[in-house]
Amino acid sequence: MRSGLSLFSLIVPALGAGIVYNDQIDAAYDFVIAGGGLAGLVLASRLSEDSNTTVLVLEAGASGDAVKPRIDIPGNAYYSSLLNTEYDWQYTTVPQSNAGNRALPWPRGKVLGGSTAVNGLYLVRPSAVEVDAWSQLLPGQSSAAAWSWASLFEAMKKSENFSEPSDQIKNAGRIQYDITSHGRSGPLHYAYPGFIVPIVGDWTATLDWIGIPPSPDANGGSGWGAFIATSSINPANWTRSYSRSAYIDPLGPRLNLAILPNATVTKILWAPNNDGNGKKVAQGVEFAASRDAPRRNVTARKEVILAGGAIGSPHIAMHSGIGPRPVLEGLGIPVVYELPGVGAHLQDHIATEVVFRTTAETAASIHNSGVLENGTSAPFFSFINSAIAYANITDLFGDWAPTFQQQIRANMSDNVNALVPNDPRVKAGYQAVYEATTEKILMSQAGQVELLFSLTGTSQGSDTIAIQAALQHPFSQGHLYINSTNPFDPPVIDPRYLSNPGDIWMTREGLKLARKLGQTQPLNGSIVEEVSPGASVQTDADWDAWLRGKIQTEYHPSCTMSMLPEEQAGVVDADLRMYGTSNVRVVDSSIYPIQFAAHLMAPTYGMAEQAASIIRAQYNGVPPPASTVSTSAPGSATQTLAPDNNNGGSGSSSNGAAGLKGNAAWIALGTVAGVALLM
Repeated sequence: MRSGLSLFSLIVPALGAGIVYNDQIDAAYDFVIAGGGLAGLVLASRLSEDSNTTVLVLEAGASGDAVKPRIDIPGNAYYSSLLNTEYDWQYTTVPQSNAGNRALPWPRGKVLGGSTAVNGLYLVRPSAVEVDAWSQLLPGQSSAAAWSWASLFEAMKKSENFSEPSDQIKNAGRIQYDITSHGRSGPLHYAYPGFIVPIVGDWTATLDWIGIPPSPDANGGSGWGAFIATSSINPANWTRSYSRSAYIDPLGPRLNLAILPNATVTKILWAPNNDGNGKKVAQGVEFAASRDAPRRNVTARKEVILAGGAIGSPHIAMHSGIGPRPVLEGLGIPVVYELPGVGAHLQDHIATEVVFRTTAETAASIHNSGVLENGTSAPFFSFINSAIAYANITDLFGDWAPTFQQQIRANMSDNVNALVPNDPRVKAGYQAVYEATTEKILMSQAGQVELLFSLTGTSQGSDTIAIQAALQHPFSQGHLYINSTNPFDPPVIDPRYLSNPGDIWMTREGLKLARKLGQTQPLNGSIVEEVSPGASVQTDADWDAWLRGKIQTEYHPSCTMSMLPEEQAGVVDADLRMYGTSNVRVVDSSIYPIQFAAHLMAPTYGMAEQAASIIRAQYNGVPPPASTVSTSAPGSATQTLAPDNNNGGSGSSSNGAAGLKGNAAWIALGTVAGVALLM
């Protein structure tokens, strides 16, 4: 990003409530949370609303203060990314035998806020049919209703502070939404960018031409169709809204909350005796600042909560003696409780893209054009990719869709038998998820492939655009395991991409749709040529060979601590409590048993809100929530709320480079306002 005085150059680090900068913490807390990412900070904020409850968060990464502008400016997700820096865990998979034998990068945020501080800001909710399929996998569990669509929908709205776009942005992007599907008083900002690239307006119209209509309400439980997604942007100052800025920084003083950065949880500490029901009791955790730093202990008077994400939570569990017996015994780690599902059931969205050269303005070409007043246009740097569509199985296969379902159903036994690891409980869980996906989700209108319109440049140049196709419900499942007794060594990650042929078929058909979009009006009016894969890829065999060498993660790993019955290698029950333990819970994206057609940030905010309600209900002596209905912001938080009007917050919108050139007056005003809002 170019240098120059702007509202962002005057951003100063805010001392968030409870963040410990001197390394001094108490010896004991009621709740000890391992992980200060999305779910961990939501829990910290909500649990500490009870003034008689003490909460400690231990986060392996730094506070993020030193790179605050790179976090806060949405466009920096593309132009000054924190990936491949110390703020990224920089994980890598094992070579994928079905994907060109490539070892693929798996970036994850290593900073307060976790991946919400470094990601692409999409706030996209799953469809009701997917969430209800999850709750139906929990027969006989009294809290299963907490994970129905009706309940999760209200919990997602509880987290949300939605702002409508300006009329100019709304009309230019052909944006549709239903205001009743949104929350208006939660801590996390849902909004649209303050700038739009004109070609975005062609997106939904082009999808409509090929039979995928605009979605009038993508957030209300039916995500099928084309739309402009909401993003985690605060329109009062065009900054990223993420778990730290939404749930922690606005809080007033809370002496009962401590958040310690640079503190890696190395294992759970167990009491020598089980409780009266024969369950393991966590006494606290061990943690350290680095591989060579001294190990420290802290006591948990009530609970230990793992919130390390789909990689971090199973990693901690296995180092604590909870996990697959062969893995633990092979490393000489005493088995505290055998749970073969720890690290199993791993699912991820995979994606690649079709690239076109265009004569239209792109965000990348504007960024490189020199018209940005030395890089000071806050509305422009709020622009992020947000034009997407979800194609269902009929969109992909047409009349052949029922036959595809029959083939998937017929191949189930072979796929279950081929699953790695070869544990009967893991296989039972895989079969349960496979059947739910095949019978309840596959033939519904839920998306099977996401189509994503990228205008922020490709490796082919700033005059290119890309249409990404991302598989949403993979039948392939992988696993991750530790292979060292040192918790500072990364786990072995094997997603087993494309191990189920159905995943190849669906991804291929999604890529064909991406190509078709580039050939369809009105988008094709500015397309010069297809750059990649190009004319040499035509047959199904061509597509399959090409995509095997190109697919990568869409950054949504999940399901490694699945909420399933224990006999199906589940790790947590419907109350998020780890089987075999009395006081350990898991709250993060690892607990989903089914991958969603969505970016996982929105449902995980809702899941964390619901988890906080379940936990507080237990200790406050009230019934647990079957459906959360409160839409309040965190207790004593002081919020900067965007006005509830149709002007998109405090900034005027602008379209294209010409719009930016006349925007200097707004920029000067925004500089003054921005400092006050971010202090």
